[in-house]
Amino acid sequence: MEIYVDTANIEHIKHSAELGFITGVTTNPSLLAKEDPSVDVKKRILEIHELIGGHLSVEVISTKKDGMLREADEILKWFPEATIKIPIIPEGLGACRELARQDVPVNVTLIFSPTQAIAANNAGAAYVSVFMGRLDDVSTSSAEVIEDVCEIWDVQDFESQIIAASIRNPMHMLDAARAGADIATVPYNVIMQSLKHPLTDSGLNQFLADYDKMQAEKQKRMSM
Repeated sequence: MEIYVDTANIEHIKHSAELGFITGVTTNPSLLAKEDPSVDVKKRILEIHELIGGHLSVEVISTKKDGMLREADEILKWFPEATIKIPIIPEGLGACRELARQDVPVNVTLIFSPTQAIAANNAGAAYVSVFMGRLDDVSTSSAEVIEDVCEIWDVQDFESQIIAASIRNPMHMLDAARAGADIATVPYNVIMQSLKHPLTDSGLNQFLADYDKMQAEKQKRMSM
């Protein structure tokens, strides 16, 4: 399972790139506005891509098919490598089909059910983003939904990639990986949380303490 970072924070993206295992970024208008409501979106998107490369989803804000297609066309003019991110609404599915015919990769987002995921795949989506945390917020098991989607993909041999999104904690990452999701797009703080374990910290401290002890014994022998 690939890991993308779900953020528009430049410092977090810089550090994520340094970690060596992050292969993409997803953004949305909320994430961009959270960092700076006055941000130049084009400049920020290009800066993000320069830092980390790989996959970068850029979301449209229109709710009508023609508007989505116009936005996608404009985005691709200044960022040809973009994956266009479109919501799972009827107008969005129509736009997805048109873009797929032009070989433009589309990430269909805000998916909460297997039937929505199937529709997105059949419309030509390259990626289907299943939102886990928001499902749990409304007392629906996100683990069961992502499992159902992955099982359907295996049975039907669908080609679109499954993105586990709205990740809130490392358990969501584990559930997504266990189910067979292709990608998890994860907030920076959850990525860092997933790398921590108290036994790692205590083990490293013990290694360093033993090394210092060994060096002290060596110095003691040399001074005799």
